[in-house]
Amino acid sequence: MSTAIAAPDRLLYTPEEAAEVLSYGRSTVYELMAEGALKHVKRGRSRRIRRSDLEAYVNGLKPVCN
Repeated sequence: MSTAIAAPDRLLYTPEEAAEVLSYGRSTVYELMAEGALKHVKRGRSRRIRRSDLEAYVNGLKPVCN
């Protein structure tokens, strides 16, 4: 079962918008993209993150059990 984390009509997000959706800082999103942990597409100097890649990233997070 997939958890929807974004508006269903939105397909691509800027790193800044993705940071807001994930409740992360902008630089953290850029670090995740550079590490390959968060997939993205690049066109020229522009980077966008697909909604499906945001969902895949969140679904792949491991919960911390204390």
